Amino acid sequence: MILDLLFTFIIAFAMLFLMRKVARNIGLVDIPSGRKAHTGNIPLVGGVAICITIVHYIYSHPGMINHENLFMLCITALTAIGVLDDKYDLSVKFRMAVQTGISIFMIYFADAQMQTLGNMFGFGEVNLLWVGPIITVFAVIGCINAFNMVDGIDGLLGGLSIVTFGSIAILLFFTGEQKLSYLCVLLVVTMIPYIIMNLGLFGRARKVFMGDAGSMMIGFTVIWLLIGASQNPGSPMIRPVTALWLIAVPLMDMVAIMVRRVKQKKSPFKPDREHLHHICQRIGCSPMQTLALICLIASIFAGVGMIGEVYNIPEYYMFYSFLAVFSLYLYALANYCKVINFIRYKLGLPKLTIEQ
Repeated sequence: MILDLLFTFIIAFAMLFLMRKVARNIGLVDIPSGRKAHTGNIPLVGGVAICITIVHYIYSHPGMINHENLFMLCITALTAIGVLDDKYDLSVKFRMAVQTGISIFMIYFADAQMQTLGNMFGFGEVNLLWVGPIITVFAVIGCINAFNMVDGIDGLLGGLSIVTFGSIAILLFFTGEQKLSYLCVLLVVTMIPYIIMNLGLFGRARKVFMGDAGSMMIGFTVIWLLIGASQNPGSPMIRPVTALWLIAVPLMDMVAIMVRRVKQKKSPFKPDREHLHHICQRIGCSPMQTLALICLIASIFAGVGMIGEVYNIPEYYMFYSFLAVFSLYLYALANYCKVINFIRYKLGLPKLTIEQ
């Protein structure tokens, strides 16, 4: 297994180096402008390299995942659309239409859909019946865009993906789903070369970005795995409420930022600099400190989810606890200046002036 993982790691690295050259030849690069403060034209190939690596592995090792051909087709299509979006800046409506179409394909051909929320509210099993497919479409689109929106600083999307895939791998391992668990481990391994190059550890000249191709593919893979694991009739591998904790940071950040934009009468998909990682930097954290802090928070949330799953803590306790944490998160983000200065006051530190 170690040799297998090492070989996958090497292939992922090789794909990154190969696709970097291809990207420069076809102009698939991120040019600094406006909100983009990086230096130089950076190849947007992280997602392409990861997709190629994973598709190659699944194709050469049949039986790793149910409906593997459909899964490979879906992530390849999303990656291709993401590449076009990275290069030509496709409209939000077109991207949403594609994501909706992919969701319907998943529901119709793989029968992968939300059927139950479990005993999430404390009043017994919540079966979704005819609204299940509709909620599934929203869940897929939401997860894809949650991981897309969180990709704002070097290493963050990769780090949060490792937290999520690693957590799913652990839970699936303990339920006896060895193949799916191993697939999650492979996804973690393919992320590591990307993070190394994304952080510029091989030099800034070899830096790469994930691009929308990668964030959409990762978000879809996460929701495919979570639906498959939580909606297995009779014996779900994980409970639906646990999934909320495993993707807590991307989910909370997306909802918080969209609520804020709607209140400001802006498009919920209009880019800005009000995400959690932007606020962390605005209060004085360096990019590396921001990366470490957010990944730590995500790991704590995922740990809470795993503990609840392993010890079979009632689902409604886990759900209402999630809502409480989410409410605190919303308040903290909306009033981060007051929160930070309150903490500094209690620590005897001077008031911090934060530039808006």
